[in-house]
Amino acid sequence: MHNFEMYTPTKIVFGKNTEQRVGELVKSFGGTRVLIVYGGGSVIRSGLLNRIEDRLAEEGLVYQEFGGVHPNPLMSHAQQGAVQAAAFQADFILAVGGGSSIDEAKAIAHGAANPETTIEAIWTKKFQVKKSLPIGVVLTIAAAGSETSDASVLTNERTGVKQGINIEFNRPKFAIMNPELTYTLPKYQLACGIVDIMMHTLDRYFTSVEGNLLTDSIAEAVLRTTIENGRKAYHNQTDYDCMSEIMWCGSVSQNGLTGLGGKREFAVHKLGLGLSADYDIAHGATLSAMWGSWADYVVMANSSRFAQYARNVWGVEEADDMKAARAGIDRTVAYFRDLKMPVSIPETELPRGKGKLGVLSAEEIERLADEATQNGAIRVSTFYPLGKEDMAAIYRAANE
Repeated sequence: MHNFEMYTPTKIVFGKNTEQRVGELVKSFGGTRVLIVYGGGSVIRSGLLNRIEDRLAEEGLVYQEFGGVHPNPLMSHAQQGAVQAAAFQADFILAVGGGSSIDEAKAIAHGAANPETTIEAIWTKKFQVKKSLPIGVVLTIAAAGSETSDASVLTNERTGVKQGINIEFNRPKFAIMNPELTYTLPKYQLACGIVDIMMHTLDRYFTSVEGNLLTDSIAEAVLRTTIENGRKAYHNQTDYDCMSEIMWCGSVSQNGLTGLGGKREFAVHKLGLGLSADYDIAHGATLSAMWGSWADYVVMANSSRFAQYARNVWGVEEADDMKAARAGIDRTVAYFRDLKMPVSIPETELPRGKGKLGVLSAEEIERLADEATQNGAIRVSTFYPLGKEDMAAIYRAANE
């Protein structure tokens, strides 16, 4: 086992009706004035927002709402939230929703605690965060794992760049996780979440560092559990046992446990970020669209690693490593197809002009490769270091 550090301080409150404890939990972490951050109208239509506000009021807590979080959260909207939080003198930020609401809540917490700067300055690392407001989460979508992670991702509309920061201030104080709150998700969102959970695990699993047997085994178990229960839940979203397994896998996939002793790789996430930022495609869809082309491009670098994945996750029995590796890639892509997820860029319903669908132009591919590698200045990943031309080649393969 290689050296590692682990810090996962988030209190998990898991199970049916646990959202009823939200007021008690906010109060236990010192909250008195709460900004509630959420996305669209689903939390209103379902009555969840009202139930949460009632529980806050019962504990004598004052609150304000800040809705309208975009599925790919926007930096400008987060800045508006930070201004509102500061004016309200909020001392606690409560996210109600999935990864987008949670990520934006994290940014709002940093911005409100540091009004002398901007969220853009924080995200571009021109300002170092040394204090923030505490964050709590009521999770409604199993996907990004932001409820337990040190990560937050925003899209800067001014520059067109979607990027994240990893700092300990991003760790929520608590996460309320009631699988029943996911029952009404559209199937597409459920499938996007399943892909995201798998990819958070796979992007840590395919690393240049080997020999972390327990970490590998945990990652493989998360993948097997997500695949099995994701397939069942896709056909029956009110299966509590399946949805609870998926929700917990989402947290474990992103809290650091599945990558201990390895390195942060996230090559496929890097490929997907440009697509979601530039074309407003759902995050999970960009990952399923890119993974197969990435895997085909890098499999020769370490076929034994792909073979291990194929055998331990998919049950492939082929003795030859390269044949096993190819089988594992094929089964992963087929699984995405079973969930009606795109496995190429055109299948993402890439917007083209007046509602037409199509493929990326050569110029667009060049721009995306530039963005991913900072105009060729960096190489992505250590599993197979990807320069600008490599990234462009993967985009071209996924573009067919």
